Amino acid sequence: MTNFDPTKVPGGNELINAKDFLTKLGLEEGMRVGDLGCGARGHFATQAAKMVGNKGIVYAVDVVKNVLTSVLSYAHILGIYNITAVWSNLEKYGATKIKPASLDVALLVNVFFQTEDDATVLKEAARLLKIGGKLAICDWKHTGVPFGPAVELRVDFEAMKQLAADLGLKLEKEFAAGPYHWALVFTK
Repeated sequence: MTNFDPTKVPGGNELINAKDFLTKLGLEEGMRVGDLGCGARGHFATQAAKMVGNKGIVYAVDVVKNVLTSVLSYAHILGIYNITAVWSNLEKYGATKIKPASLDVALLVNVFFQTEDDATVLKEAARLLKIGGKLAICDWKHTGVPFGPAVELRVDFEAMKQLAADLGLKLEKEFAAGPYHWALVFTK
């Protein structure tokens, strides 16, 4: 009998190499990044914080308050102190307490299968981006693997492209973000 340790099973975000993904977005020292819907481990927030350094800042945003406490605790264990926790419902336009038009990069990773109002989430992310800033959407591919969200809950990437275009965002690139995820990168 094998010893199964459920804490060793990666979640959706851990299936994506955060450093490679963020490198493709051009993260640099001193940038301001919003990890919108950061999740309990802050997988992207912590890596982004390392990459932007002490002159940069990463906003870890989530609707679940104790998730934010968890992200900050984990970051502090890693010696990372340039993450600011922001409690917000991304489905309410104007609710996120980050200065409008201030982010160099906004991340929406594995968020849309959990939301009901994709258009508002995208509009809220765009509101926070500075002109020339990048919005990265990364979510589950429509493949029938036995894990991840139900296929019918996964992102319609073509619909997402249209929603982004309606907001004046321009598709810069798209790419496979590991074997199970697809990414779209837009510029404001």
